[in-house]
Amino acid sequence: MKKGFFTIMSAQFFSSLADNALLVGAIELLKSSGAPAWQIPALTPMFALFYVILAPLVGAFADAVPKGKVMLYSNGIKAIGCLMMLFGSHPLLAYAVVGLGAAAYSPAKYGILTELLPPSQLVKANGWIEGLTIASIILGVLLGGQLVGPRLAPILLGFDLPLIDTGVDTPAEAAIATIISLYLIAAMFNLRIPRTEAPLQPLSINALELIRDFGHCNTRLWKDKLGQISLATTTLFWGVSGNLRVIVFAWAAVALGYSTTQASSLVGVVAVGTAAGAVVASVFMRLDRATKVLPLGIAMGLLVVGLNLVHHAWLAVPFLIVLGALGGYLVVPMNALLQHRGHNLMGAGRSIAVQNFNEQTCILALGAVYTGMTRVGLTAFTAIAVFGLGVAGLMWLIRRWHQRNCVVHRAEVDRLLAIARSDCH
Repeated sequence: MKKGFFTIMSAQFFSSLADNALLVGAIELLKSSGAPAWQIPALTPMFALFYVILAPLVGAFADAVPKGKVMLYSNGIKAIGCLMMLFGSHPLLAYAVVGLGAAAYSPAKYGILTELLPPSQLVKANGWIEGLTIASIILGVLLGGQLVGPRLAPILLGFDLPLIDTGVDTPAEAAIATIISLYLIAAMFNLRIPRTEAPLQPLSINALELIRDFGHCNTRLWKDKLGQISLATTTLFWGVSGNLRVIVFAWAAVALGYSTTQASSLVGVVAVGTAAGAVVASVFMRLDRATKVLPLGIAMGLLVVGLNLVHHAWLAVPFLIVLGALGGYLVVPMNALLQHRGHNLMGAGRSIAVQNFNEQTCILALGAVYTGMTRVGLTAFTAIAVFGLGVAGLMWLIRRWHQRNCVVHRAEVDRLLAIARSDCH
């Protein structure tokens, strides 16, 4: 791997660490302020909002500006969202601003991989990035849980600045103030990301032209006989995973009687399994064999339903590790295949923006469904059953879709697999 790759990894680690710690801080802020219960699951769709609204702009912006600078600006926006949360803005609004920074960050983070590395290293690079991202999820959720917990919170609240009233008076506010420093560390690594030789593409200021171009890119990827399968899989995977983190907090409270701090450790357990699955996939999977992992998606959905049968921590931990491992082994090769096809069809930034638009639309839609179920009084057990059965059924349909492509469009699928195979050597 090139030297710049590890700088990108470091920047990604600290930015993702802060994102995940902030989710726990925002949950605790809503709880401690007596907010209605439905506002907690609403955090996930609010975070996804700007991924969907600004998808035509952020992809083109990532292709028009050096990607290290895009990542730097994005971390600044995330820090502003934290400050809004601290100084009186509604947590849902402030979290949406953090989501705006994340929406701008993602096309640059993944797009730079296709500019910096050859296609033969994309699966391995995705394994590293996903493994590190998942490690940051584990540590971020655990860190957030500890920052609002009974041990660290009193220490943080004990710090006072002379002659300045910071207004930080609760454990959640102290945690959010601490998290801002993680975004600043990520920004320092952003400054060290090398400029690649990939040519910059001019950014149009015509909104209609941006939307038209984005729609064209989205259509091209959905029509591609391999791109459509990988895009459908990753869209569903991240749509469910994005909401499952919040659902686990609700499930742990009712099934195990866990607090926010204790439940954060279970979210970390899922991420441990996902990291393990991602690393194994990066070693053993190849780009041209990525579609072989589709049956794992069906198994993953059925396991989510099985979570309703778990009522003891000693059983929950290995169960969640296996669930995470299946997800990690599924998403890494499919992510790499999607990036490969997107890079061949359009600019790297535009490709990732299309991917983000579809994935975050799914997160937004499923988050709205979960928020609605919570608002009308349905339990976390019901939500888990709906999500799990939905995943299993949709993954079965995606697999059937690919099998049909291999028969009806055999020549085209073979041609695309040959390109992937040649790029691996």
